[in-house]
Order: sequence, then structure tokens, then C-alpha cells
Amino acid sequence: MNRADLKQRAKAQLGGSIFGSVWLYAVLVFFINALIQLVGGQIPLLGRVVGLLLPGPLSYGIAKMLLKQSRDGQAMNVAEMFDGFKDDFGGNFLLHLLMSIFIALWSLLLVVPGIIKALGWSMAYYIKVEHPEYTWKQCLDASTALTNGHKGDLFVLHLSFIGWALLSIIPFVSVYTLPYTESTYALYYSMLRE
Repeated sequence: MNRADLKQRAKAQLGGSIFGSVWLYAVLVFFINALIQLVGGQIPLLGRVVGLLLPGPLSYGIAKMLLKQSRDGQAMNVAEMFDGFKDDFGGNFLLHLLMSIFIALWSLLLVVPGIIKALGWSMAYYIKVEHPEYTWKQCLDASTALTNGHKGDLFVLHLSFIGWALLSIIPFVSVYTLPYTESTYALYYSMLRE
């Protein structure tokens, strides 16, 4: 399946229209995620705690929701967004924390090694959803193995959304574009798993 097919399928799964009910439901999920992180960031000490504790579990919940939706078209459930807090909170927290630290350290060498590591580990949350018993290290290793030989394609897939990313500079436009891009990445993960 090529990039155009993946993107077309992602659009179709979101109802085919940016103002369709499925897409708007996904927008609600991403809006809640952005709002939680925005409000947390506005409170000095609490913002740092929120910025440290929430991204991992929320990323897990969103990955779980998108993976279910991309696989069998299940309706999105906003409550699933918070599953990362009850499904191994510590593991999801560590996965995000250590992945962020290691990508930052790789980026200190030069920008390119950081990008390569970020691409290699980009499927870690989907792997965690499918294998909740995995440790953070096993998720990163499995993601590296899964993306081995596909990082170039994944990089080009990311680049193909550059127009959407530029449009996301406008406040709150990203909550409309994120469902599309993230649904495409979930489909790409499913394609790699096959």
C-alpha cells in the first residue's frame, strides 16, 4: 500500500469529511488532549508535573483508540483516551520519559541521529497497546525492529504532511489535522505488522 492509499484510507475511516461525525469525534479527543496539556502548562509548578506525567498515558490511550478504529472501524470512545492511566501507568510514563530523553541525547550528536531514533521508535505506543506486558525497553526494541528498513518510507510519509503541519500553526487547527495524520500512522503500523 502506498502513501496515497494510506492517506485515502485514513480519510475514509474518519468519515471522509473534515466535518463528518467520526472526524469531529476524533477532533474532540485531540482537543481534550491539547486542552489538558495547555491548562497544565499554564500553572507554574503543576505545569511541569503535568508535562512529565500526562503525555505517556495519554499517548498510549490515543494510540489504543486509533489502532482499534483503524483495524475494524470501531467507534472512537473518548474514555479510551485515558486508558493509559489504568493500563500500566508506570510503564506508559517510563516509555514516554525515557524515549524523550534518549531522542534528545541522540539529537545532541547531530539532528539526523535524533530523527532516525524518533522514526525508529515511533511505533512504540502501538506495540505497547498490543503487548501491554512489554517493558519500555521491549517496546523500543520492537519498534526499532519493526521499522528497520522502513525509516525512509516513514520519513517521506511524515514529510507528506508538511502542508498540514504548516496549516497547524494557526491556533487550534492542529486538532483538526491530527486525527488525519495520526490515523494514517496507525494504518502504517498495521501495514508493517502484516
